[in-house]
Amino acid sequence: MQDRRLKDALIEDLSEKMVLLSGPRQCGKTTFCQGLLEARSGRYYNWDIERDRKALRLGQIDETAKLWVFDELHKLRTWKKWLKGVYDQHHGAHPILVTGSARLDIFRKGGDSLQGRYFSHRMHPWTLSEYLQLPFDAERLDFGDLSGSVPRSAAKALQDLLELGGFPEPLFSGSVRTANRWRLGYGARLVREDIRELENVRDLDRLELLYDRLPQTVGSPLSINGLREDLEVAHGSLKHWIEIFERMYGVFRVPPFGAPRIKAVKKESKLYLWDWSRVESPGARLENLVALHLLRLVHWFEDHQGEKLELRYFRDVLGKEVDFVLLRKSKPWVAIEVKQAAQGLDPNMRYFLERVKVPYAFQIHAQGEQDYLAPSIQGSRVRVMPATRFLAHLP
Repeated sequence: MQDRRLKDALIEDLSEKMVLLSGPRQCGKTTFCQGLLEARSGRYYNWDIERDRKALRLGQIDETAKLWVFDELHKLRTWKKWLKGVYDQHHGAHPILVTGSARLDIFRKGGDSLQGRYFSHRMHPWTLSEYLQLPFDAERLDFGDLSGSVPRSAAKALQDLLELGGFPEPLFSGSVRTANRWRLGYGARLVREDIRELENVRDLDRLELLYDRLPQTVGSPLSINGLREDLEVAHGSLKHWIEIFERMYGVFRVPPFGAPRIKAVKKESKLYLWDWSRVESPGARLENLVALHLLRLVHWFEDHQGEKLELRYFRDVLGKEVDFVLLRKSKPWVAIEVKQAAQGLDPNMRYFLERVKVPYAFQIHAQGEQDYLAPSIQGSRVRVMPATRFLAHLP
């Protein structure tokens, strides 16, 4: 298995504080941790394993181990208090890595017991540049000059990601059949195991139906009322269930961007899946893949650089839409439009750039090799280019 990109940064952070590593189930966290343990003579404890659970409850932790990894610890009701005690007693002698398939940034809210004691990292499914093992340096990222070489294998790698998804097991199997079989069981395990243990939801059958219905909503503003009518559930229940899927790394939402000079929608978010391969429409699947790559960039800046970015989309009351807008320091930084095939600059992108000042704008396509600078609009550097070249420069 290839190294994950966050390895060096996470090891560096372990020397200073404990690290909370979260991410979707089966995205490679356990395999990653096992590699760290082998290199550091560490000890792995999984709350889902009865033997380990008993040892943790009794405080029987191996003090000869040079690294402690606690997996799925958030399933312990008082995990923050327990972890604070272990950290305060052993910090310095034993680096601590805590992993989980739920959003630990959500679970840690409501109390400051761990304040100042941890760094947070998020592991994503494999991105194009990570799959190709390309270098990435956030401090040198320059959207005005994406001129670095891209290997010839990038087109095949992007096709693999689109067909198989970014999760290690289906991706590295290289088999569409294996990926399909894996995908069928993933949603059921997410609902029947993870959500059942952590959330107070009784109607698991309908929750599974919702999970199967969500791929059809990708690419359009999310209508909770429409889903509510389809599933025949209350508006409040459906909203709560989507929030649960967000906490469990099943989905994420991208809010709209509204500027004073444009009549933009301000409430309807767009929903995307962490497993983009579940989206049947080729165009929506590509858009979902790009969305997750951009979210990876946002999380990288936050987790590794300590800088907050925001991922948004633009849509006005007339229906004119640009797929993504990255905000830096609360100002538009990059606009991105996603197309299946190469074509001239989309009129909606032009409409947006004429009304909002954005330093960089990209229209990226999965098919074709067209790569050129379009005429500048309000000072924006506008480029039409292959998706492989654009994504290869992201983390």
